[in-house]
This record gives sequence, structure tokens and C-alpha cells, in this order.
Amino acid sequence: MRIRTISRQPEQFTRERSNDLRKVHRNYEPSLHPLANATGYSRALTAVKLDKIFARPFMHDLSGHMDSISCMTKNQNHLKDIFSGAMDGEIRHWDLASRKTVRQFHGHQGAVRGLTTSTDGRILVSCGTDCTVRLWSVPVAGGMELNDSFDHSSEPLAIYVGKNAFWAVDHQWDGRHFATAGAQVDIWDHNRSEPINSFEWGKDTVTSVRFNPGEPDLLATSSSDRSITLYDLRLSTPVRKLIMKTKTNSICWNPMEPMNFTAANEDCNCYSYDARKLNEAKCVHKDHVSAVMDIDYSPTGKEFVTGSYDRTVRIFRYNGGHSREIYHTKRMQRVFSVKFTCDGSYVVSGSDDTNLRLWKAKASEQMGVIIGRERRNHELKEALIKQYQHLPEVNRVIRHRHLPKPIYKARILRRIMLEAERRKDQNRRAHSAPGSMPVQPMRKKRIAAEIE
Repeated sequence: MRIRTISRQPEQFTRERSNDLRKVHRNYEPSLHPLANATGYSRALTAVKLDKIFARPFMHDLSGHMDSISCMTKNQNHLKDIFSGAMDGEIRHWDLASRKTVRQFHGHQGAVRGLTTSTDGRILVSCGTDCTVRLWSVPVAGGMELNDSFDHSSEPLAIYVGKNAFWAVDHQWDGRHFATAGAQVDIWDHNRSEPINSFEWGKDTVTSVRFNPGEPDLLATSSSDRSITLYDLRLSTPVRKLIMKTKTNSICWNPMEPMNFTAANEDCNCYSYDARKLNEAKCVHKDHVSAVMDIDYSPTGKEFVTGSYDRTVRIFRYNGGHSREIYHTKRMQRVFSVKFTCDGSYVVSGSDDTNLRLWKAKASEQMGVIIGRERRNHELKEALIKQYQHLPEVNRVIRHRHLPKPIYKARILRRIMLEAERRKDQNRRAHSAPGSMPVQPMRKKRIAAEIE
């Protein structure tokens, strides 16, 4: 004799709290719910409007510096550590959890232009316009009390003196070498006071340097002659150079796709390239109205953050042409440095007003402990927004951002200028011989030359 029984899991009908509503089983047969699409659209529109209502991206400001923030770096081995350097030569070690200064590093006689940490996170490397590279010991996380009686100052472990000012520094992701940028690219070892190797291609100043996260011996630099250069430590000469029409201020590699990097340019745009094919940009990221000063990728590799001279911080998707978020405050001035935290949940910006600011990576994200029911509700809202985001009303709310008046006017002016340039090219092409002026896409238009 066979008996059919109904089997259910306890979590399907058990209430989490005594005052919760009783769970009712629902039949998902489409024919029984003819208004499902209309209901889903209404819920998606409500969800995206609630996201805008609860969007509070600004978390806290970290004050203490007496001059403009020129550079920042994060400690890959400690989640809550971040270091900042100022134009007066002061370096500060911040604890993002307590939002206090852990230690101050004094020693540079000029502006600090570059900061980086070693692979194990125990050594901080700094360089500046005083022609020195300094190595500092980083305190062990959790081994230092944050009280007023503690001496927060520190002395450098070593000081290396160069012939010219240094403008950037970066450490290998896996190794003991670090690179400095200045009149040339120098490769240093922790235990040697002189560079173990030097690269030079031209006589212009190198302004930024970044090691590849996947290939430890590969690095990219940008120079004041508008060039982006690739170097390989295993070779005695540079590998390839790309010359653009405007200067590149900063470079960052995608940590999940190490063959790709994005360059922050003076022409208000960012350009993503494949290091294996530099004759064309993979994507052009637009929206800034002034020069992009710094860029940093999220650990997921899905998005990156930029800081601009127009006093805004924007977050882009790695393959998106326009930003998904813009952050600004009334007091924030020109942004010279931006970083994603190691967990990708927060963004830190350093600006000309001597403050660091802590932002949420997702403006409407709920902070604190989230119970299972709340998490499922958030997931449902995100799924509804993703399903109906192509509809005009939902898309309009998603894209809408409040902009400061100067940026709004500059955006309109920039649009007029670009339209005038496009119309001028069309007229020039119409009055030229057929085929003499081929149409160039934006991904190739800003490239002047490629040298191997």
C-alpha cells in the first residue's frame, strides 16, 4: 500500500519571530496571475524610488592634515588600514574602523608624491619632491592602542637619496622590488640603497607607475609627454609606448583581468586598454567635466572609482561608458586621490581641502547587521530593478542625479563644444575628396601614435 504525503521544510512555514506574519504558500502558475507584470513593474518603480530616498553615501570625514592630500595607498594585508600623504611632507596611517590616526610619519622636506606598501604589509614606501625614498615600519594591526598619550610619530627604517624628484612609487604584488617614477623609472630592492635597474625612454618626467597584479615583472607608466609605456623587468629595454593627444594622470590595472588597464586622462575621460592591443581603446568612460586626476579599481574588477579636478568622485562600471554614481559635497575641493577599500564596500577620497572622506560604494546600502528576511527583501528589490530597468520611467529614476550648479553648467558647455567639433568634422569631410578623411571612432581618435 502506497501513501502520498506532503513534504515541506520547516523554514518554509516557521516564523522567525513571534510577531511575524504567518507564511502563506503561493501557487506560481502564470495563468493564475494575469497582472504579474504590472505588479512587478509597480514594485520595481517603488524600489528604485526608495533607493533614491535612502541614498546616503557620505559616511565620515577624516581630518588632521594641514595641507592638501596628494596621494593615498591601502594595506592589502589589513582591511581597515589606509595611508595618506600631504603636500607639506606629512604621512598619516588611518584606522577606518575607529576613524582615527594610528601613526604619523614625519621626515619628507617636500610634498609626498607616492605611497605604497610591501607585499606582506609590514613596510610603507614613500617618495617625494625632496629627492628621497623612505621606508617606514607599519605597526601590526591590533597591537596598538588608540589613545592620546601614545606617541604616534615614527622614524624611517631607511632613506634612499636620488638625483631628481620622485613623482610616484608602486610595489610588486608578489616580490621584494618596488619602482619609482621621476626623471626615469628606477627599480629598487629593500636591502639596497641604489636602484638595481633603470629604464628611460625619452627625457620627459614619468608621473605615475603601476605594477601588473597578474605578472609581477610587468609595469605601466604615464609621462608628461602624453605617453603610456609598458616595461618588463626581465628585459633591458621598454616594451611598448602609446602616445595620446592629451596627458595621462594615472593608470590602474584591472585585478580580475590583468591584461586590461584604465588610464585617467586630462581630456575629462578615462580609457580602458588591452595591453596586447594598444591601437584601440576597449571603452571610453565619459562624464567628468574636468581633468581626471586619479583612478582605482574595486577588488572585484567590476567597477572603478575616479577623482577629478571638477571636485567630484564618480564610480564607473568596467565596461560602462557613463558613471553609475557621482559623489560631491559643498566643502570638497579638487580631488587628487581616490581608493577603493580592500573589501570593495567603501571609497576613500583625498582632496585639496586637507580632508579624507569615506563614502559607501553603494549609496543606498544598509549598514550594520542584516537578518535573513531583510537580505532576501533586498535581493528581491534588486532583481525587480534589474528586470524592469529598460522601461523609461524606471530608467529615468535610476539615471537621475543632482549635480552642483557649476558642474551642471560646465556639462552643458562641454556638450555644446563637442557638438560643435562633431559638426565641424562633418563639414570638413563633406567638402573633401571622398575617402580622404575617414571617420575615426572615439576609441581611436585620441591616440596619436604607437611605438614598439
